[in-house]
Amino acid sequence: MNKLLGRVAVAALATAFATEAMATEWNVSLWGKRRAFTEHVEKLAELVSEKTDGAFTLNISYGGLSNERENLDGISIGAFEMAQFCAGYHADKNPSITVMELPFLGIETLEQETEISMAVYEHPAVAEDLARWNATLLMPSPLPQYNLIGMGDAPEKLADFEGMSVRATGGIGAAMEAVGAVPTSMSATEVRQAMDSGVVKAVSFAPHAHMSFGTTENADWWTTNLNPGTVNCPVVANTDALNALSDDEREALMSSIDAAMDHYIDYYNNETMAKWGPLLDEKGIQRIEFTPEQLAEFKSKAAEPAAQAWIEENAGRGLPAQELYDLVTGMVANGS
Repeated sequence: MNKLLGRVAVAALATAFATEAMATEWNVSLWGKRRAFTEHVEKLAELVSEKTDGAFTLNISYGGLSNERENLDGISIGAFEMAQFCAGYHADKNPSITVMELPFLGIETLEQETEISMAVYEHPAVAEDLARWNATLLMPSPLPQYNLIGMGDAPEKLADFEGMSVRATGGIGAAMEAVGAVPTSMSATEVRQAMDSGVVKAVSFAPHAHMSFGTTENADWWTTNLNPGTVNCPVVANTDALNALSDDEREALMSSIDAAMDHYIDYYNNETMAKWGPLLDEKGIQRIEFTPEQLAEFKSKAAEPAAQAWIEENAGRGLPAQELYDLVTGMVANGS
């Protein structure tokens, strides 16, 4: 009997070890803390685990694996299997997707941002661009138009931005430079210290990031409708790791993306934005609204020059830049 029980115990342990050995775990590099910006990744992890009965898990790390500016580098060497990054952090590494960061594209909703981003991600030239980093684009992190929060005297006209130090990346930085501001690129986690020390007087973020990174704590004003653009922050997988998944694991991952995006958009619209207005009131932050004439002036100074410069620069890199730009603006014009 003891021998029988011993054999049963050994068999049970062997089965347990085999099951553990067959389990697939991916490390996912994010930053900051859990917030609206990361809800689709959190949902994706939940759905993948459910669909595989825990045999495939996504281990999400907020800053423990890499600095946000180095997430694409980490993906390229297989330091982790999935990551989120923003194109404007290193435009030279992912020039093709920076088309989505051009100012005044006219994208109005998160749903529209998602649809157009996915169309760009599926373009062969974009896939090839990211393949240089052994990265496969999975899904965007759609964000509303950025606006500025700042300290000191509120800008009442575009000329008031002259000489103002502003945290702004990518196309938003170019737009602010067009009206005389001095854009500074820094990661989101560095912004609060930069405001506290006076390195920047204003910060360009979407509402969720203003709340998450504490820019409302010492702010005096907020631009409600400057809307210079937004950033494009995809979630990518290491291509080798993606290819190494079993058919069932890959299906569990890829079939969960639409549901993860639906959750993200619902969360952003109904949770984050519902808190933004009351927070501005609580902190006594003045709302600044520019006139249609001022906005038209801003757009004329920033939009066309930035687009043409982007097309020329990236055509020189060998990208079909005009084609990518026409893809985005054509979808906007058609109401996609």
